[in-house]
Amino acid sequence: MADQLTDDEVSVSDDLLVEVRALIGAEDKEGLTQLVDGLHESDVAEVISRLEPDERIEFVRLLGRDFDFTALTEVDEKVRLHILSELAPTDVADGLADLDSDDAVYILEDLPDEQSEAILAQLPFAMRHRLKRSLDFPEESAGRRMQTDFVAMPPFWTVGQVIDTLREEKDLPDHFTEIFVVDAAFRLLGTVKLDRLLRSLRPVKITEIMDEDPRTIQADEDQEEAARIFQRYDLLSAAVVDDSNRLVGILTIDDIVDIIEAEAEEDIRALAGAGDAELSDTPLYVARTRIPWLMINMMTAFLASGVIAIFDGTIQAMVALAVLMPVVTALGGNAGIQAMTVTVRALSQREITKRNVARVMARETIVALMNGTAVAVAVGIVAAIWFANIELGGVIACSIVFNIICAGFFGATLPMLLDRIGVDPAVASSVFLSTLTDVIGFFAFLGIASWWFGLG
Repeated sequence: MADQLTDDEVSVSDDLLVEVRALIGAEDKEGLTQLVDGLHESDVAEVISRLEPDERIEFVRLLGRDFDFTALTEVDEKVRLHILSELAPTDVADGLADLDSDDAVYILEDLPDEQSEAILAQLPFAMRHRLKRSLDFPEESAGRRMQTDFVAMPPFWTVGQVIDTLREEKDLPDHFTEIFVVDAAFRLLGTVKLDRLLRSLRPVKITEIMDEDPRTIQADEDQEEAARIFQRYDLLSAAVVDDSNRLVGILTIDDIVDIIEAEAEEDIRALAGAGDAELSDTPLYVARTRIPWLMINMMTAFLASGVIAIFDGTIQAMVALAVLMPVVTALGGNAGIQAMTVTVRALSQREITKRNVARVMARETIVALMNGTAVAVAVGIVAAIWFANIELGGVIACSIVFNIICAGFFGATLPMLLDRIGVDPAVASSVFLSTLTDVIGFFAFLGIASWWFGLG
């Protein structure tokens, strides 16, 4: 593949895609297999994503048993569901049998129950049991993301017995960094890092070298909280246990990276009110996911329009006010978004507690005061020169300071208030904050101007 892809490329080349399409059109199974052989699953996923829907199905069909189903974990959900809907349950089961359990669960969990049950029925009993157990855990929980393939040993074994077993046993995970020590009921007793195992003498019992207090994660723990535990304690892997402290699986750092990426994307979409649409979705579906928040914005925007209507006479008497109104609200909106973004992120990371909530609010308010003063002076000077009216410059400067201080305060407090009452602050904060900054900005600017110049 050196002639199509270089080491520095992060995506498949156009030439490779053209060749793939040509081989699909010619139904050249052998040529297609050779072409994609050695490609990383993420590159195969990009090939699939860039093909037309009918071409994707033919691509998978031609590759047959040579198709790596891991690639389906890297494509958009709509693409994955479309491909799986066109494959026979036996073919899907054959593909899942070669995957890590967490990847298999990821593929199965979004399928209709009838389809997933049909696929599970084609799997060997042991794998079917493991996958069903993972699927029984709540969505976005550690139990859904865990791998059920791990190395566990009894506490009475020696280092030599463990090493000999690892050398002789063929049914082991492809990659692992630690061994779990369990009792007869599979309750977790401790863990042994591979480096410590290899440095120990053969006659030593593994209980003598194990960590008796490893970090564990409850199977029903939210995946975001699991990621936070990894981040806080710099973990590479962690045992997943049930309510009885029985070992049911493990989470590894590659799982956590995927979780962090998914959670970050979810928060970004929520802040923008962009819904859950993906790049592969149709314009109609994307529009449906975005329109609800736009409609809410439309209704709240009328509040700001109502404030403007109150000062209709003031605006007619001084047209310059209409020219400068957007400046006041735009600056307030930006200041509010800055404070809101920092606060929402801190809430998601559990950095805001009862002890520091007042300090966070005070800090954002002080920052808003400092920035508001600096910006207000600049805008006041420009307005005074532009309209040859020093008093107008002073009015808009005062309005900006007031609006930005309010924006900073509400940008910090609104997400915390929403979080306190159980509403996702990432979803709702931006809509209410934009309305607040607009209403306050218009009211402050037009109100001060009406009072100062005696208009209205």
